[in-house]
Amino acid sequence: MHALKVTRAEDFPEWYQAVVREADLAELSPTRGCMIIKPWGMGIWERLQGELDRRIKESGHENYYFPLLIPLSFFAKEAEHVEGFAKEMAVVTHHRLKSIDGGLQPDPEAELAEPLIIRPTSETIIGDAFARWIKSYRDLPLKLNQWANIVRWEMRTRMFLRTAEFLWQEGHTAHADEKDAMDETMLALEIYRGVAEDFLAMPVIAGEKPENERFPGAERTYSIEAMMQDGKALQAGTSHYLGTHFAEAQNIRYQNKDGGMSLAHTTSWGVSTRLIGGVIMTHGDDDGLRTPPAVAPRQIVIVPMLRGKPEDAQISEYCAALAAELGAAKAFGAPLRAFVDAKDARPADKRWDWVRRGAPLICEIGPRDAAGGQVSYLVRTALRDGEKIKTNALARADFIAQAPSVLEHMQGAMFAEAKARMQGAIRGDFKSFDDLVAQYGADEDGGFKGWARVGWARPSGAALEEVGERLKALKLTIRNAPLAQPASLGKCIFTGAPAVEEILIARAY
Repeated sequence: MHALKVTRAEDFPEWYQAVVREADLAELSPTRGCMIIKPWGMGIWERLQGELDRRIKESGHENYYFPLLIPLSFFAKEAEHVEGFAKEMAVVTHHRLKSIDGGLQPDPEAELAEPLIIRPTSETIIGDAFARWIKSYRDLPLKLNQWANIVRWEMRTRMFLRTAEFLWQEGHTAHADEKDAMDETMLALEIYRGVAEDFLAMPVIAGEKPENERFPGAERTYSIEAMMQDGKALQAGTSHYLGTHFAEAQNIRYQNKDGGMSLAHTTSWGVSTRLIGGVIMTHGDDDGLRTPPAVAPRQIVIVPMLRGKPEDAQISEYCAALAAELGAAKAFGAPLRAFVDAKDARPADKRWDWVRRGAPLICEIGPRDAAGGQVSYLVRTALRDGEKIKTNALARADFIAQAPSVLEHMQGAMFAEAKARMQGAIRGDFKSFDDLVAQYGADEDGGFKGWARVGWARPSGAALEEVGERLKALKLTIRNAPLAQPASLGKCIFTGAPAVEEILIARAY
């Protein structure tokens, strides 16, 4: 028996929902397509936010905040951009409600002169500010970041992965030339890769998106792609070189060193709370979530085994002292986050609550532990030996001394496990499109559970559209062209022309 009622092998989508629910990460809200993020889920996001914010600031960016509501006219300036988001935009048309026929309705007399769009992304309103702030080459580069919520009216939602409202970070920068802007685009991509792999223990492949998968209005789009345990890809972060498209639309010009006027080159890049969905599907097991220690809100949870007996007071004192001593130790460059679960509940129920949440180390302190000065504990990533629960025991001083290295080793082992799984599920032996058809088939639940790495000649226009339709019939998409490319290339499996690079093809979230 496992802590969840459904296993990954039985029904992966239902297993995912069970983890979100049973690990107490989030729940659906009364607002269609939106979620309530609960403390364990929010704690993971706050840890991730803190690490990413640190790296962004260390790379020379400053935090700003821009309005949630954006005038419709701002989007109308950039046709390609607005077309890409038009179907997902939520629109505010009135500024007041009125009781009409016994019910609240928008007041007909309070219609806005110009509709407002609830922020689907901030390029347009930030571009408007750039146009005011940038006057000279001396004002460049301008590098800012925003932590915000986003609204995109998704029709099919899944908590963390795709919701109508979500939390994210978006970087926006302006530069004097293409090289400086491209350097920034790749810097942001590398920040994302580092956070995903070093902090979330989630291996990714960084690369460039094909023309038909670019961000609306971008000249080049790059992504980090992570493989989930069902073999599907998750786009875990994107970075875009926008060229001068947005600058021209919003008149972001500066006086160059020669005294003339030039258009700025801009970038944008972002990651969101979908990374939490990636952590679930990369590391979870049939007992729930396994939270990487670096991002775990509570790395060590101490459960007093209280049974209403006189020795309970001694056990409680022992647990409090243990937590304090652990808090003085460090892992990942920060004090250990130890927590005593003193709520009034059965110890076994508390144990399984933390197992489902994926707390890295779970200590169970009973009267023998307190009297004997030892610590009995579970390692979440090595919870079972077959069906039997594995319990470890160490002297108190030894546990405190070893806890940091145990957590850091656990982090490394989780990354290594996920990377080996990803590498083992990427195949490079597809020689033709017929090979893709034979291995994947049209049934999304059948066929090869992994990614194909194939030759690509970069077709464009109608030829690219045809490729997209052929892949769509198999429920496949091009994920990216990895930055790391082989020394020699074969032929494009779609056109038969000599390949100029290799691309990754997969089913995706």
